[in-house]
Amino acid sequence: MAVLRHTTINAAYPALERKRRATVLRFKKVLLVEPDRRVMAALEKTWSLVSYVECCSDFQTGRRKLLQEEPNLLVTNLCLREFNGLHLAYLAASSGLKTRCVAYANVHIPALAREAQSAGAFYERLSHLPFVPRCYAFRALPPADRRDPGVIERRHTFRGGRRVPEVVVVAT
Repeated sequence: MAVLRHTTINAAYPALERKRRATVLRFKKVLLVEPDRRVMAALEKTWSLVSYVECCSDFQTGRRKLLQEEPNLLVTNLCLREFNGLHLAYLAASSGLKTRCVAYANVHIPALAREAQSAGAFYERLSHLPFVPRCYAFRALPPADRRDPGVIERRHTFRGGRRVPEVVVVAT
């Protein structure tokens, strides 16, 4: 009976079914820019579970692929040797691409995180990045990252879940 009822609901609301399918297939291509080969391999393995991943190890290659292939999502390290990963986020925004950006850092620097958010990118810490691909690929993203980068989560290890992140403000 549950299967019949589910079929009836989908038949009664075809627009909802099309919207659900479009949401699941949201990001068809992810461009990952990471200078460290080991980190790149680990992130590629994680992100390839939800989308096709194209990898680059430097800014110049990332810039070329960003402008030529126009990926749906750009995941970039903030420290790309001589350039900053934010340059790619600014380039995507100024070129009129519909590419959403996720910027991450190995070491958390709140000022750099705020700058990434002001560039229109979502900021993540490297330790959380393997756990968030499904959140970015299957959820409707807000226009901007509204999280406060000066707030530290109370959990030391990222667990995921419905109420993540529950945060505690660090007193100075």
